[in-house]
Amino acid sequence: MRSPFFHGVGGVLSADIAVPDHERELGFYAKVLTTGQAPLWRDDLTNNKGTPIIGLGARTPEYEALPLQWTPHFEVSDVAASAARTVELGGQELMHGKGDDGQSQWAALVDPNGAAFGVIPVVVDESNGAGQPENSGFISWLSLVVSDVSSMCEFYEQVVGWSAAPAGIEGRREMRRLDGVAAAEICPFNDDNEGIPSVWILYLPVDDFAESLRQVREGGGEVVGEVTGARRAVIRDPIGVFLALQANK
Repeated sequence: MRSPFFHGVGGVLSADIAVPDHERELGFYAKVLTTGQAPLWRDDLTNNKGTPIIGLGARTPEYEALPLQWTPHFEVSDVAASAARTVELGGQELMHGKGDDGQSQWAALVDPNGAAFGVIPVVVDESNGAGQPENSGFISWLSLVVSDVSSMCEFYEQVVGWSAAPAGIEGRREMRRLDGVAAAEICPFNDDNEGIPSVWILYLPVDDFAESLRQVREGGGEVVGEVTGARRAVIRDPIGVFLALQANK
């Protein structure tokens, strides 16, 4: 079973990015994501329930240290410990938010290969998203392409609290939450993912897949790789940021 969204250790709560030329980027994503008769996303890039699943902000001086990547936010048991472990294992801490009491509230990090991610405390929500309608926008999957799968699995096991398990395709590993549900995958570089950098690729569902790909090209982006039978594709936006689209099931 796969389900990135989860309130608990290893859950993927949301993702964001700070970009230059913000108005152009906002227009691009609004057209690409809000296709079909029943759009899953709103033009402010939240889902149609109003939940801030992904957010696109302007690249102000405060955020210049952050890489131009979509950055997923992982829930962890101890933000300070995860940030410290990231640095110990060869990653970097870019930003670290703390409250007035000095307690860690969030951290922006990069792994040893340069993939950006954030860590936040576990969010308390007894419903655990159970009432979210199927036609809401959401992060359906996360994928990371690396040269050394084993070492990256070990990194995220220690930093996020995931556990690695064999995936359906040889060489890939699913990163599973404590309850055994897969939240993401880590894949080796090969011919199928040539040209995709080692960054976290968000998979976002759209209502009209063909129209979304047309909007990508028309809006100055590029379809980098498409899996026709599975109706999913990795794209690059007008400023070079990678993500993936997939047809809503």
